[in-house]
Amino acid sequence: MGRVSRRAFAVAALSAFTMMPPASAAPKPDGKGGGGATTGMRGVWLATVAGRDWPSKPGLTAAQQRAELITHLDRAVRNRLDTVILQVRPTADALWPSPYEPWSQYLTGTQGKDPGWDPLGTAVEEAHARGLKLHAWFNPYRVAVHADPARLAAGHPARRNPHWVVTYGGKLYYNPGLPEVRAFVQDAMLDAVARYPVDGVHFDDYFYPYPVAGQTFDDDTAYEEHGAGFPGRAAWRRDNIDRLVRETADRVKRVRPGAAFGISPFGVWRNAATDPLGSDTRAGVQTYDDLHADTRKWVRESWIDYIVPQLYWNIGFAAADYEKLVRWWADAARGSSTRLYVGEALYKAGDPAQPAAWQDPAELSRHLTLAKEHAQVRGHVFFAAKDMAVDRIGAMARVVADHYGQPAPAPR
Repeated sequence: MGRVSRRAFAVAALSAFTMMPPASAAPKPDGKGGGGATTGMRGVWLATVAGRDWPSKPGLTAAQQRAELITHLDRAVRNRLDTVILQVRPTADALWPSPYEPWSQYLTGTQGKDPGWDPLGTAVEEAHARGLKLHAWFNPYRVAVHADPARLAAGHPARRNPHWVVTYGGKLYYNPGLPEVRAFVQDAMLDAVARYPVDGVHFDDYFYPYPVAGQTFDDDTAYEEHGAGFPGRAAWRRDNIDRLVRETADRVKRVRPGAAFGISPFGVWRNAATDPLGSDTRAGVQTYDDLHADTRKWVRESWIDYIVPQLYWNIGFAAADYEKLVRWWADAARGSSTRLYVGEALYKAGDPAQPAAWQDPAELSRHLTLAKEHAQVRGHVFFAAKDMAVDRIGAMARVVADHYGQPAPAPR
């Protein structure tokens, strides 16, 4: 969970190939607190970057934006879900009145412009009123989906601190190798956690950016200053991300002890051809090597409360078989207190550009059936809210009919 949407993430990753217990089951205690809630999850991502899911377009009135948000929450209830994961910091900005970063441009069309209401505060209140949990979804390091700092709001931290910023792939990123950046992004994110009774803190799949052919992420100066003692730049970069994860986990627990901290990475840690501990896949992207995110270690060391690998491929897909990846992640989670949920590609169902398996309304339902074979799988999260609203071929309706026959258990 840089590219503009998860759909773009998956398309780009797939182009490189070959070169999110079922809720009806009783949750099992796992010895690690998180969210003050049951260990299962029936979730949906609600993306705001570039208006992916919500708001439907910039410049809507506060009343219109609120009405659309409520519609998404009500739909989650109708589909017998229990969790909405709302993207509240898509591009170094905020969907709440932050003292650290400007209002998001995706609300009004102008970064820094007050939308006239508090989207995150409203979302938490209205979700809880409906028996839903609300996880606040943050992107730690993406600054902009363009490469022009002058387009950022006046006073933006990236304009005040240009040495924090790396231009890469036509986009702007904060440099994860700078300790002051790591501290700042945590402060900016934890402000929301301190202000609102969110049930969870959620990162997507962006750490170091996805590779762009022919381009180099220029962190030479930071590496020269901070990279001593590491065997190479890749190890130093992984340590930078490990520090972000460990520090954020610790701060979340101190600021809001009942909130869970979870991450939704790209679905392949490493291929078995690269590492015997890896999955039987031929992925063109490996989080350990390309994003410098050691997602398996975070699970094995129980650094995070939950993980939602984006297993956005169909059962039997040659380069990345859903069944093989569920099995691999279940093995990785076995013995850990990190809860495993599976990220599901609802957006692919009925998309004519996708393989034949995705034209079958039962494909997603089969995913949940298969996952029941693994006790470590505690639930599923669907990408994303707009696709749930459209449900082109009834794939989500089939999931609800086959697996969510009863309303989700009430939070406790």
